[in-house]
Amino acid sequence: MGRLYIGTISVISALSLCLTSAFAASPAPVEAEHGMVVTAQHLATDVGVEVLKSGGNAVDAAVAVGYTLAVVYPSAGNLGGGGFMTIRLKDGTKTFLDFRERAPLAATKTMYLDAKGDIVPRASLDGYLAVGVPGSVMGFETAREKYGTRSRQDLIAPALRFAKEGFTLEQGDAAILAGSAKRLAKDETAAKIFLKPDGRPYASGEKLEQPDLAAVLAAISEKGSDAFYKAAPAEAIVKASQAKGGILAMQDFEQYALRELKPIECNYRGYDIISSPPPSSGGVIICEILNVLEGYPLSYLGYASAETVHVMVEAMRYAYVDRNAALGDPDFVENPVEKLLDKNYAKETAAKIDPYKAGTSANLKPLGGKESNETTHYSIIDDEGNAVAVTYTLNGSFGAAVVAPGTGILLNNEMDDFTSKPGVPNLYGLVQGEANAIAPKKTPLSSMSPTIITRDGKPFMVIGSPGGSRIITITLEAFLNVVDFGMDISQAVNAPRFHHQWQPDKVFLEPYALSPDTERTLAAMGYSFDGGNDAPLWGQAAGILVGGKSLAAIAKGGGARYNGAMDARAAEGSAGGY
Repeated sequence: MGRLYIGTISVISALSLCLTSAFAASPAPVEAEHGMVVTAQHLATDVGVEVLKSGGNAVDAAVAVGYTLAVVYPSAGNLGGGGFMTIRLKDGTKTFLDFRERAPLAATKTMYLDAKGDIVPRASLDGYLAVGVPGSVMGFETAREKYGTRSRQDLIAPALRFAKEGFTLEQGDAAILAGSAKRLAKDETAAKIFLKPDGRPYASGEKLEQPDLAAVLAAISEKGSDAFYKAAPAEAIVKASQAKGGILAMQDFEQYALRELKPIECNYRGYDIISSPPPSSGGVIICEILNVLEGYPLSYLGYASAETVHVMVEAMRYAYVDRNAALGDPDFVENPVEKLLDKNYAKETAAKIDPYKAGTSANLKPLGGKESNETTHYSIIDDEGNAVAVTYTLNGSFGAAVVAPGTGILLNNEMDDFTSKPGVPNLYGLVQGEANAIAPKKTPLSSMSPTIITRDGKPFMVIGSPGGSRIITITLEAFLNVVDFGMDISQAVNAPRFHHQWQPDKVFLEPYALSPDTERTLAAMGYSFDGGNDAPLWGQAAGILVGGKSLAAIAKGGGARYNGAMDARAAEGSAGGY
């Protein structure tokens, strides 16, 4: 089994000023012939590979990985959160499972506003009032029952073992815990799990044991999702919520229902994209941007050239104004998906792009009038070509940073993804509209974009990333890096990134995303920038390429069947195959 360790690599040094250096710094893709699993935590990757090796399919592996991440990747893996799963089976069947969190029945449109109508700082981020109804357990069990082949007991067993017996923290694991130690310390139950008795975080080389979480996993293993939604875990969460200012009730858990939806599909230069539909904006906006970019010769213009960045930023600008104003939960709003995916609509957008001048966001009118970064994505493909892309989240790092006594389950703060006050920027700068206003049983708008790409009816790429509002552009850029710029899958997920989201009207940059002369050229066109060489990094893309490590290798033939790469930004992530 191949394994890629990143823990000791300096990510900043891996991102170079010039493209050739970036290529040289990128680890080689992991190669395999029969199956590939790419996740943000190496123990979860190992679990997924073992499921494939023992005869399970990609869905089985996805379920086992999801449960395992809830134990070994507590900052984002979850039982107390939710997410999306895009599936493409070997027979061409395509489906999408929405197991995202829902607003409680007692939720109201103005629940995070004070008497003057102003947003109460951090009310949607901290504590039990920030918690949406979790969906992950229902998502995993539905996926397994409908599309998997292995027993629930088999798939939960590795996670149960890691929770009961503990697992040894490596450098990246310990750093994540240390980074949120002060926040975790505010909740007595969370502190008892993730901090030592003296209040210090666990260090590299030490074991983290989670006996309460093990008990919950054991109950789910024995009795299925009812053991979570209609039994002691839900009761404990509701009791803690009611005692500490939340609004969760047992009816919220008992009435939780997963949605199976038709994925968003589009075509770009002969590649068929299968991605997330509303309540995610991801698939729609990726396709809207690609439809605009298809009219430009990106490979000729060149990677990160001023011309390329200009047209990509403008396509992002126009797409994000649509995202932030027009999209929402399909049970509550009518999403203009057909219009946004129309190639003619893309031509109209392209016609508005001045080739010599930056656009102005204030001049764009929304149709019809920042999520946090602690999401995680994993990509899986099995020997028969079944492919699964999963993105799930607690929203913020360690979610709301609360654990109901006796459960061991970190709860999400997903309610922050709603529009607390239409037209007012949220914590991450997204200016969103009425379509995403809070309502009981509603799902907040997401940017999560678990994506599967095919060519000529065969799997070509599995890709996705965390990164809040930047998930869309991270996923988009990884795909373009392969298809238009000739990178191998490792180079594609590790290359520096840029982003625009309509408002604020800035181009956000990772370190070394643009050369100084390119930045000067774009500044002369009217662009302003946020970030640069001392800026933080975004996302942790997990990619698989089928048939070779790059388009050039695929064209030559004879390369490894599966080629996986975990973004070097994920300190303890890995790609593994067999």
